[in-house]
Parts: sequence; structure tokens; C-alpha cells
Amino acid sequence: MSSRYDPGNHHRRSIRLRGYDYSTAGAYFITIGTQHHAHLFGSVADGVICLSAAGAMIEQQWHALPARFPSVAPDAWVVMPNHVHAIVWLRGDSTVTLGAVIGAFKSLTTNAYSAGVDAQGWPPFDRRLWERDYYEHIVRNEQERARISTYIEQNPARWGSKTGADDDQ
Repeated sequence: MSSRYDPGNHHRRSIRLRGYDYSTAGAYFITIGTQHHAHLFGSVADGVICLSAAGAMIEQQWHALPARFPSVAPDAWVVMPNHVHAIVWLRGDSTVTLGAVIGAFKSLTTNAYSAGVDAQGWPPFDRRLWERDYYEHIVRNEQERARISTYIEQNPARWGSKTGADDDQ
């Protein structure tokens, strides 16, 4: 069996909304997971996230996004042991796409994490820090934004539950 790329066999289905312009102003709910669901950013104890130094770096890089992209405004967010949930707003004057913002975040955090592996002994990762893709959902209205914000805020409390309420682990 050949390992050469064959578009008939090796296609990836996009989760993006076909024909949607992801530079459109509005709110987007995103989830970015670590490669192999590796727990690299901290732990959860009694429903409270305890960020490691690496997790604190992820949080700092998230808050720094508006300096790099002035039309981006972070909203609700949480760094979990193996993923990040967030709502991010693209303002009306945006010339950047959601994909460019997430790509920059993943690149910046991967570089900073790699430096932390070398300088601070953070656990190494296997080839990539982040999964290749990310989940996104276009937030359609304020009620949906409020529901998603609550989901993000309560994410640490659901960590490890057997209810299936949070399958992100």
C-alpha cells in the first residue's frame, strides 16, 4: 500500500461553513485542543483550573491578541489542561480572518511552549502542540453568546464528570 497522497483517499472534510466570510464582524466560539489531548496546561481540582506555567503563558498569549490584531476583542475564555475555549469578536473594521487569528495564536504559543520546554523543563509535545484544526461556531445572537459564556465559565466544574456534559477531555 502506497503512502503517497491520493486526494480520493486522503481528503479532509472542512468544518467551516461553506461560503461564509470569516472576516465578517461578530462573535465566534472556538475550541483549540492539544495534539493527542495531552494535558500540558495545568490540572483541575474540585472544579477549579490550576494553570501550570505553560497554561499561564497560553492565557497571556490569548490576552495579547488585540495588540497584534486591533480589530480582535477576546470575550469569555478558559484555558483547560488540554484545550482552550473562547469567544472572540471580530469588529466591523476587521481586515483579518478568524483563521489568521487562530493561526497566529497557535504559532506564537507553540514557539513560546517550545522555549519553555528548553528553558523551564515543561513537558515536551509530540510533533505539534495543537491539533491541526480547531472547532468554531458563529455566535448568532446575545442569548447564544450568554449560553456559550456560561458553558465556558462552568467548563472546569464539568471536568472529569461522568455526565458527558464536557467531552473535551
